[in-house]
Formats: sequence, structure tokens, C-alpha cells
Amino acid sequence: METIKIDVPGLVLRPWRPDDAAEVLPALREPAIARWNPAPTVVDLASAQTWLARRADLSGGEHVSLAVTDPASGELLGSVSLHSIHDGGASIGYWTVGPARGRGVASRAVSALTDWGFGELGLHRVELCHAVANPGSCRVAERAGYRLEGTLRDSHRYGDGRRYDEHVHGRLTTDT
Repeated sequence: METIKIDVPGLVLRPWRPDDAAEVLPALREPAIARWNPAPTVVDLASAQTWLARRADLSGGEHVSLAVTDPASGELLGSVSLHSIHDGGASIGYWTVGPARGRGVASRAVSALTDWGFGELGLHRVELCHAVANPGSCRVAERAGYRLEGTLRDSHRYGDGRRYDEHVHGRLTTDT
């Protein structure tokens, strides 16, 4: 897969770089990010660099993970990724740092990467799951054009170690 850079008004989605470790480490330790994401073993700069190397390696074709940054300052605002890419389908995940929340960063990044996946990867369906107890993620899904399809009971163990019901949202390339 060639280098990916997606420009969105007020955002740049770009490949992860080793020098992102200094911003990724505190972000992944932030309580809101740690709670709603699988508990990564990122405890120092070395493990942050290992996390980044996995995210940056697109050679397997099963995922595309990008840093979400401010176009003017280059500051890290979040992460967005397509994963479980297979047979025209994928799942999408994201997080934003505290100061970026409430500004539409996540919904714009999710929408942009979804559109890219439809156009560049030929995806037909992208699924977004989030804990029902995380209403902010429900708003992100809706704003990014994902339709609520149902509730999965006790379906995923999140970073806090608890299982939560999840909403499943879907977006098809044919959705308008």
C-alpha cells in the first residue's frame, strides 16, 4: 500500500511516525482513551514506539491506521483506523485527545477514512462498534453517516476490563 495522506478541512490524516511516540504515550494513558480502548501495553517511550511501528506497518493489508493531526501545528489530535479489512468489509476505530473533543475531529476523521476506504480499497461496508455507555461515540457514528443497526450484548471487554453492550453502526458505499 502506498503512503496515505488525507487532507480534511482542519485536519490531516497521515501515517504514524516514530517521533509521534512522545505524544502517543500520554494520549494512551489518558483515562477516557484508556477506558474505551483495549488496554495497550504502552508504558514508556520504547513501548510507544513499538505500538507505532505496528500501526505504521500496512504491509499485511488487514489494517490502515493513521494519525489525526492539526494541519497548522502538526499536533496530534487523535487516531483513526480501518481494521479487519476482508472481502469488501472493515471495521473502524478512533480516539481523540482531550483538547480535540467536541470539535468534530473524530466524526470528520471517521468520515474521511471511510470515504477513502470505499474509493481506494473498494470496500462495500464499514462497521463501527462502541460501548452503549459511551454516548459521545454514538454521536460520532451518526455524524459520520453510520446508521445504528442494533445492540450487541456484553460483546466486548474494554480497557477498564469490563464487558459492555455495544451499539453496532454500519455504513455502505451505497448509502447517501
